Amino acid sequence: MRVLVTGGAGFIGSQIVNALLKRGHEPVVLDALLPAVHPVRPMVPEGVVRLEADVRNPAGTARALRGVDAVCHQAAMVGLGRDFADTPAYVSCNDHGTAVLLAAMAEAAVDRLVLAGSMVVYGEGRYDCPGHGPVRPGPRRAGDLAAGRFEPRCPHCGGELVPGLVSEDAIMDPRNVYAVTKLAQEQLARSWARATGGRAVSLRYHNVYGPGMPRDTPYAGVASFFRSALARGEAPRVFEDGRQRRDFVHVSDVALANVVALEALGSRDAGGFGAYNCGSDVPHTIGEMARSLSAAYGGPEPVVTGEFRLGDVRHITATSRRLREEFGWRPRVGFAQGMAEFARAPQRDVATPQLG
Repeated sequence: MRVLVTGGAGFIGSQIVNALLKRGHEPVVLDALLPAVHPVRPMVPEGVVRLEADVRNPAGTARALRGVDAVCHQAAMVGLGRDFADTPAYVSCNDHGTAVLLAAMAEAAVDRLVLAGSMVVYGEGRYDCPGHGPVRPGPRRAGDLAAGRFEPRCPHCGGELVPGLVSEDAIMDPRNVYAVTKLAQEQLARSWARATGGRAVSLRYHNVYGPGMPRDTPYAGVASFFRSALARGEAPRVFEDGRQRRDFVHVSDVALANVVALEALGSRDAGGFGAYNCGSDVPHTIGEMARSLSAAYGGPEPVVTGEFRLGDVRHITATSRRLREEFGWRPRVGFAQGMAEFARAPQRDVATPQLG
């Protein structure tokens, strides 16, 4: 299978390229290769075609689709960013870029797509109140966060809530600009599949980490923030009280999930769209991750600061049961092993928004 990987020179995209090669497929890399994102031009494996173009460029994207059987769409602007001024860039890169790609796929009759989705589309995760059952707390208020009241409360009785695992059937509730654009990408892919008879899958990544993560950028994930601090000889700064629950999944496992999803698309119903959580299914707190990374690196202990970002959610962990059962995927890298590896793995230098 000949697969176009948009953002194929980036953190996750490059791992997908390697995973495709290992399973006998032919990847084609499409990447803008922006100097600020790739100050040193990245190497691609021998024999892999690399095309330098922005996915928002219709002509370049159309050229990249020639002879392609399927697309793995990873090119995106990621992370929570700096502030609301980033909104036009997020919408342009993520939503307009996806629209251009899907239009070109329709024209070229390429009918299989795996999309890099995100768990951020859920907003807060699942919560249960002892007295009211499953509930959905509203957005956290700045005043509560400033006072150190980080845990959402039951909207009915104000009582404590128990966080749980969210499924793909949960209500969508994006709570920052990045999350809104990721949900819009899914809706565009769903519309494309319905209109063209294509087959599309969105893999809702959880907190992906591993070798090659960008360093020293406000657009990366929390694992990258902590690893960058340790590389500078500084203590990782943990926001809130460090008890936020997340699901950390190794980039090699995410790459494998993309490949098995691509392989399965040929047998899916025409005009279909499916969303799948992609995580380890083993929650850890952000504080626990920071301590594990610091210990493995041999650096200073993390500092819990009490700071917060209003766009962050408190707990978001999900079950990847659907992905496991339908595609036979299993994560292979455990938390302890992955953090020990990541503590000494090289990072990639970037200066501005990561676009793939």
